[in-house]
Amino acid sequence: MTHWAILSGIDGNLSAYEAVLADLKRVRYPIEALYILGDLVGPHPQCEALVQRVRQPRRGELEPQVCLGWWEEQCFNLHGMGSDPEATELLAQIGPDGVEQLWKSMSRQTVQWLRSLDFGFFEFDCLLIHGSTVGCHDLLTPDTPPMQLLDRLLRADANTLFCGRSGLTFHLKIPEGAVTSTVTTLDAPAQTMTQTVRDRQIIGVGSVGKEPGKATYTLYSPYTNIVSFRTVRYGTQGKGFGVG
Repeated sequence: MTHWAILSGIDGNLSAYEAVLADLKRVRYPIEALYILGDLVGPHPQCEALVQRVRQPRRGELEPQVCLGWWEEQCFNLHGMGSDPEATELLAQIGPDGVEQLWKSMSRQTVQWLRSLDFGFFEFDCLLIHGSTVGCHDLLTPDTPPMQLLDRLLRADANTLFCGRSGLTFHLKIPEGAVTSTVTTLDAPAQTMTQTVRDRQIIGVGSVGKEPGKATYTLYSPYTNIVSFRTVRYGTQGKGFGVG
């Protein structure tokens, strides 16, 4: 029985990424694919070294499949390649000092490589993405209204949505049912449409680098639909792992 390893939110933290790679070697079943769902980079002094590590896996390691995240989009803005050259959202979140740190954390060549990344991945009936098809900024959590979660699934026609924007690990199931919607216009009678919805699920994959000394990520078997969350402790916080 093989699994996918699904990561997000490394945020430039090479030490955390190495801890997860070491943990994957302890997993008792084969890992056939390694996904990084955005926020590979961040305002971290190890950022440039992390990118090179990801781009050049060692012998016997899987080549990570990486898609864009919120931090990648902010890098594009800083380098005049994004939709917000003033980086207003970034400034509001981390301030001028944080912006300067992000600018210094990676080379122009690395930013150019980030531009080549996919927006997300569709494998079998699964969408793997940082936020959702709405955008990298789209924050899905256990508190997101069910109809909004269902909307994100229906937009992609996916049965399972893996997302990393929140940095949380969660597993939300939407049972089979019917959704009825009505469209009313000024010049036509109201039109009602009923859509049958299959069992679907949304999975928050955790964050590798957000919390110092603690990395969380997800294992998923596309053949059995089994989801498990793993926690890896590393560095001065102690070593070990666990399954959620």
